[in-house]
Amino acid sequence: MSSIQNGSKTIQQLFDLTDTVSLVTGACGHLGKALAQGLAEAGSSVVVSSREEDKAVQFAQQLPRPVQQTHLGIQLDQLDETSRQAGVQRVQAEYGRIDTLINNGHFPLSADLNSVTEEEFKVQLSNASAYFFLAKAICDLAVAQQRQASIIMLGSMYGSVGSYPDAYEGVSPASPVAYHTLKGGILQMTRHLAVYWASKGVRVNSLSPGPFPAPSAPRGMVQRLEKKSPMKRMGKPDELKGAVVFLASQASSYMTGQNLVIDGGWTAW
Repeated sequence: MSSIQNGSKTIQQLFDLTDTVSLVTGACGHLGKALAQGLAEAGSSVVVSSREEDKAVQFAQQLPRPVQQTHLGIQLDQLDETSRQAGVQRVQAEYGRIDTLINNGHFPLSADLNSVTEEEFKVQLSNASAYFFLAKAICDLAVAQQRQASIIMLGSMYGSVGSYPDAYEGVSPASPVAYHTLKGGILQMTRHLAVYWASKGVRVNSLSPGPFPAPSAPRGMVQRLEKKSPMKRMGKPDELKGAVVFLASQASSYMTGQNLVIDGGWTAW
């Protein structure tokens, strides 16, 4: 008797996100766009959130609809409690549920350890509390509806390893110490929430990109990073699509509390 006859799912079924709803914060950013596109291509109805609603609506209209699903653009400032609550309520009113949360929104910081102010450091770390309270809102909703959910935290290779000072010296600010602190904390938050929420049917994993510089990044810095990468190149945003679909889908149904690193081998050194 075949495995299909035994009731197991095919690989196509495991990765299929048809009839699911995914909320992606910071979906209009460099990596957020690829994450949202990947989920949409796998069949999910994607809610694009941004601090700028017009930008979110415009990008949502551009997302693919392979199974005729609908997408939605909303305003959501993750650092603002009222905005977070309103955003979740808007999605619930539109779709009735949220199956996947991609905690990708990030209030940026360019000040390094020599120039960062105490207030800037505190604001950077407040991204972590925003991730938690948004994740908790989705967990509470799933539990109330007796549904399963997948929460994906955006970490970073810099949550696991330090940076090379010489990669930045003279061409750009150093990688911010507050950013490293934030991302390291997000990885530990992932583990902590995973063990508490596993029995509720809510999985929590993190996705940690390696070097994926935006087109605006200083070329000199990029060239130095390329030399330090085992693959001798930077990541392309599309190379995160497979990972986010895996974490959102039933293909990873027995996986929680883990950090999936997509870094071209950077952290293998």
